[in-house]
Amino acid sequence: MPASALFARFVAAVGAAAVAIRHSGDGPRQPVYGTTPAIPDAKPQGKIPTLKMPTAKGWEGDHKPTVAAGLKVNAFAKGLDHPRNMLVLPNGDVLVAESMGESGKPRTLFDLAMSSTMERAKATGTSPNRLTLLRDADGDGTAELRHAFIENVRQPFGMVLRGDTLYVGASDAVLAYPYEAGVTRITTPGRKIMDLIPGGHWTRNLIASKDGTKLYVAVGSLSNIGDAGMAAEENRACIHELDLATGRSRIYGSGLRNPVGMAWEPEGGLLWTVVNERDGLGDETPPDYLTSVVDGGFYGWPYCYWNRVVDDRVPQDAAKVASARQPDYALGGHTASLGLCWLPEGTLPGFPAGMAIGQHGSWNRSKLSGYKLAFVEFQGGKPVGMPREILGGFLSPDEKYSYGRPVGVAIAADGAVLMADDVGDVIWRVTGA
Repeated sequence: MPASALFARFVAAVGAAAVAIRHSGDGPRQPVYGTTPAIPDAKPQGKIPTLKMPTAKGWEGDHKPTVAAGLKVNAFAKGLDHPRNMLVLPNGDVLVAESMGESGKPRTLFDLAMSSTMERAKATGTSPNRLTLLRDADGDGTAELRHAFIENVRQPFGMVLRGDTLYVGASDAVLAYPYEAGVTRITTPGRKIMDLIPGGHWTRNLIASKDGTKLYVAVGSLSNIGDAGMAAEENRACIHELDLATGRSRIYGSGLRNPVGMAWEPEGGLLWTVVNERDGLGDETPPDYLTSVVDGGFYGWPYCYWNRVVDDRVPQDAAKVASARQPDYALGGHTASLGLCWLPEGTLPGFPAGMAIGQHGSWNRSKLSGYKLAFVEFQGGKPVGMPREILGGFLSPDEKYSYGRPVGVAIAADGAVLMADDVGDVIWRVTGA
């Protein structure tokens, strides 16, 4: 093993040992969920924050996720290469974005440890940079046909089809491709309609407005808390609104550290997103969250979190803090909630209307959380109650291994719920038992 790899493992081991020291005497931490979460006081972790990630193992044999009572799960497609997000086309074909974070050059000892840990967890590496088309031609719930649909796109994630145009959110641009129903491959180069800055939080999710005239583009921050200054965060940590007719864009919602999944809630008519909050303040502080996004709304990052709790590590802006909106629903600290999909009532037996959320799980906590396909009920256009689990069992009981990690969620043409698993390299399909 190269000396650099051995050194990285050593630094990672030091960070892991610091977990036990840092959290001794704190007592058990209950996950922070709901509309009125009891968020623990911040405990800044300093230059070596808690670093814990399971080793990627994948699924072997007939092993698969556990499923809620009354439901069943099967593999819609196996053997993919880091599937992150999906788009169900009008003919029932499923487009899968295969991509991952790019390993950067370490600048510090902690960067080196982080890079080694993320590669072991299959969170960074060489991105496939591809959209793959899956087709279940015989309707048996398993895709038997697979085609490389679009290749050589830098870290594709978001996908929207409007008429004869397919829009793709790459880490460095929003691209437009000509589309014909039923085709299995596009070789025409994408037309750039919006420049984006790659790096940092790299996913670029897309969703169309209800009338199809605009795209909403989710862009995460470059850093944890504006570490390189706010000039480097310009046009980041926000959701853009892109007018397809004029090509002009504006910031629709800001102060969102890393918004990824987006969905429309039909009763209130609002855009909703799931956001990954900042690191370095504790297992449950602050929680990731699910929130509605209003036009012009500011949600706190990096100056404050949740109900205007100031982050003392950040040079402050009192006016920004005063204008910050409180998120709607806490999803637990460092759950890395990435996927979001509205499920109408009756989509899954025993589940009312609400949001399905792919919780990927993150690294900055002493006991892992997330690693499930969660469900949050909605009533009157708002989330209520505690999350329910649709799929679980993605972690080994000792937290040393991950069999899979949930990401994007979509509803298939036949009404089944699909979930991308980027460690298991599977698209899972959930239906009634």
